Amino acid sequence: MNLSKTDMVILCGGLGTRLRSTIGQSQKIMAAVGEEPFLNKVLRHLQEQGFRRIILAVGYQAQQVEQYYRAHDMGLIIEFSREELPLGTGGAIKNAQSLIESDQFFAMNGDCFCSLNYQEFLKFHLAQKSAVTLSVAKIAECRDYGTVLLGAHDVIVGFEEKKDVAGGGFVNIGAYCFNKEVLELMPAGKFSIELDFFPVLPVKLGERFRSFVVDQEFLDIGTPERYSSAQETIRKVKDRGHKN
Repeated sequence: MNLSKTDMVILCGGLGTRLRSTIGQSQKIMAAVGEEPFLNKVLRHLQEQGFRRIILAVGYQAQQVEQYYRAHDMGLIIEFSREELPLGTGGAIKNAQSLIESDQFFAMNGDCFCSLNYQEFLKFHLAQKSAVTLSVAKIAECRDYGTVLLGAHDVIVGFEEKKDVAGGGFVNIGAYCFNKEVLELMPAGKFSIELDFFPVLPVKLGERFRSFVVDQEFLDIGTPERYSSAQETIRKVKDRGHKN
């Protein structure tokens, strides 16, 4: 699987309203985790996996993101897809359509990180003849997350919104593999990939809508609590490195 010829779209345009009390008006993917922007950690992992071409879908505080990555060489080809008005997570991916060159491409939330094996992810997507594949993880407590409902052979059969009831399940960890033609199924304008688009795919795609199940922890800096937890995780990793 050749990730060097597979595009990655990273969603970097969210308002980050839940983090304002912690990071002010900054774009949340630029929030410092350790000594650098959170997105640097994401980009470094993608480069190590073999990606070469990244499309940053920017909106809120777009100039901040663009200026930083034009000035800092991450060893990647970085393109910018700017939305002038908020388009939501789905609209941002659709807005990047003219920049996407590969037949299969990935998209991910810029405020999440999981050390996914993207080679295996793409291999699974192609082997299953999937049109859309979501990365999911099973967690013990889903109270703060919506859950993904799986049928036989990892086919996605539905979604359940988060509810104030204790229990485990599969959760979307914010990384997706698409066949490029799926962009034609996406509506124009503002929409949520999670709330407006994915829920209709079990009917539209059937067995071509799959889940790539991983057994790994993931970082999410979307709230002050999760941002603090990510800081602590990075600190522990650094401390272990110093001891070794």
